[in-house]
Amino acid sequence: MNAHDENEVKRLLRQALPPVEGDAGPGRDLWPAMLRRLDTESAAPAFTGWAVFDGALLAGLVGLAAIFPASIPVFLYYL
Repeated sequence: MNAHDENEVKRLLRQALPPVEGDAGPGRDLWPAMLRRLDTESAAPAFTGWAVFDGALLAGLVGLAAIFPASIPVFLYYL
């Protein structure tokens, strides 16, 4: 890439992305709102769809270990 191409790319970038005016940060402190949100979401039930999926995977793993006991060292290796 020569200097002419580099200048052309810079010009195109400046044209496509105009400068941001003023302060780009948030207008207020977001941490108190985040703490309130965490407090309200902690009251949500802990038993979700993922817990059911994880339980099904665990049951399948136990079933496979019961049917094929020689696979237990393989499962322990991947833990």
